[in-house]
Amino acid sequence: MNINRKKIDSLIKEMEAILRKIRKEEKKAAPILRKINSHHKKSAINLVHYHKFRRADFRESQRKLGNLGMTRFARAQGHVEDSLVKVLYLLYRLADGAPPNFKKAKLSTKKSKVLLKRNTKALFGPPSKGRRVRIMVTMPSHAAYDYRLVYSMIENGMNCARINCAHDTPKIWKAIIENIKKASEELGTSVKIAMDLAGPKIRTGMVKPGGRIVKFKPDKDDEGRVMKPVHIELVSSTIENIPLKAVPIDADWLGQLLPDDIVSLVDDKNKSRKLKVVRSSENGVIVKSNKRILFKSSMVLESKKLNKNGTVGTLPEIQKAVRLYKGDVLVVTNESILGSSATLNEQGKIIEKAHIPCQFSGIFKKVHQGDLVLFDDGKIEGTIQSVTKDNFEVLITRAVEKGAKLKAEKGMNFPNTNLGISGLTLKDREDLKFVAEHADIVNFSFVNSKKDVSELLVELKKLGAFNKLGIILKIETKFAFYNLEEILQEAMQAKDVGVMIARGDLAVEAGWQDIGQVQQELLSICGAAHIPVIWATQVLENLAKNGLPSRSEITDVVTSLKSECVMVNKGPYMEDVLLLLNTILSNMEDFQEKNETMLPKIRRL
Repeated sequence: MNINRKKIDSLIKEMEAILRKIRKEEKKAAPILRKINSHHKKSAINLVHYHKFRRADFRESQRKLGNLGMTRFARAQGHVEDSLVKVLYLLYRLADGAPPNFKKAKLSTKKSKVLLKRNTKALFGPPSKGRRVRIMVTMPSHAAYDYRLVYSMIENGMNCARINCAHDTPKIWKAIIENIKKASEELGTSVKIAMDLAGPKIRTGMVKPGGRIVKFKPDKDDEGRVMKPVHIELVSSTIENIPLKAVPIDADWLGQLLPDDIVSLVDDKNKSRKLKVVRSSENGVIVKSNKRILFKSSMVLESKKLNKNGTVGTLPEIQKAVRLYKGDVLVVTNESILGSSATLNEQGKIIEKAHIPCQFSGIFKKVHQGDLVLFDDGKIEGTIQSVTKDNFEVLITRAVEKGAKLKAEKGMNFPNTNLGISGLTLKDREDLKFVAEHADIVNFSFVNSKKDVSELLVELKKLGAFNKLGIILKIETKFAFYNLEEILQEAMQAKDVGVMIARGDLAVEAGWQDIGQVQQELLSICGAAHIPVIWATQVLENLAKNGLPSRSEITDVVTSLKSECVMVNKGPYMEDVLLLLNTILSNMEDFQEKNETMLPKIRRL
């Protein structure tokens, strides 16, 4: 083998310098490391090493090491010191020098993998047979009453059930949990219960409304014959954001409806109507009718199989969305002013600018001229032109050509602005009492800094749930990504910790062009801390909602093998989702272990 001694000597000096730097950084981090739970001590040290290691561009050295057939450190995040020591040993051997007595690494490569597996098992429980990656499922409201649905989810591979505190009531949550425990006991398996704290979400306020009657009619041909029945979604009246074309019903009554049940009513035109339950939906059930129906608030619904009647809740007012074009100015106001589109005179000139309220009144003290604003998951983009104590004006820089519709209850993101909003709201603190008593894991939404984590830990200690309740940190903002190392260090005072890559809000905050890189960095940083990762948002969403997956969704599932858990949202085709997800994750185990590509014997399809 032709060895260039100068290149080898150069690499030796570089590797030794890096090794000295990471060990020096470890000593500097001693005050932080003292706070870490003994369960995570070696992991926290490795995280310090990894952070220092990544402070410089290592790509040229990777190429040189690769040319020598050595590790390129691409998978070394979980064991940085050990990888450096081993590479140095091999370099000295290539240089025909006697390897020096290296100080042994505190954490071996093998042990680092053991730590991640241990932490994953502690947080999510044991894996399913033949599958390393766990499956987390968001529970729909009717799981409180549809025991068969819950049983099917567990039977088809659900390892962790997610309940979102932003929806429903403690009564519904408890009923869902009871069904989960009953089904898991019958099936002889363990299912962890994770509950999401809603967290602070900045949204648009109300827009000028229309009426409160919702009308549905089937498709008919030219001769008036029904071609296709109308499908209507009946949803729980307890959910926060009731869709405009949905009918809110008592949650307790709605949750007892099953496919093929018949519902009777007399509509707003005094017409007798019958509805047939078709299937479950994300927030309730889908019913169908061959006749025109007008729903109004307080209307009574009957089902012969149920002991009591259901009642239509307060129907959402039909709201006129604020229409915006590129170049328009939108005034964001306080909640006392209902939103509306711009008013034009006869000559087409604007006499009153478009305006919409913001639900968070404190926002006007946080934003500045020049700040970027994103509305409705980034569909509309603008830049703040001016700010007063009661409003700010936004120049719309991106909107669809025909005009974008901005409705009430849509998210507002300020990716470049540190809003300083705590991750724990008053509602979160109240909900946490229930979570501490009934769940295994708390999912902490919109964490931005170590201060947010500290607040959560204090609350858990007050409730006597510290180190009894697992913690999953939902990374949803750019600031959470920037502060991830210190967020993890603060969280690692607790025993069981995980991270959820909440790709929805995170993609809006980071930018669609950068979300791929951000995902990879999050996986690497968590890998350095041996913290299990949940791959979340829109996993097999088309399949869950429409019954057919897209090609990109299948690829996304395969990529999720880099995580320890995959989260899927609720939908009427959840059984199909779980069957497919379980099959793909199990079949791909031979080819991918965490971030390592495996090479099994080639097999024919």
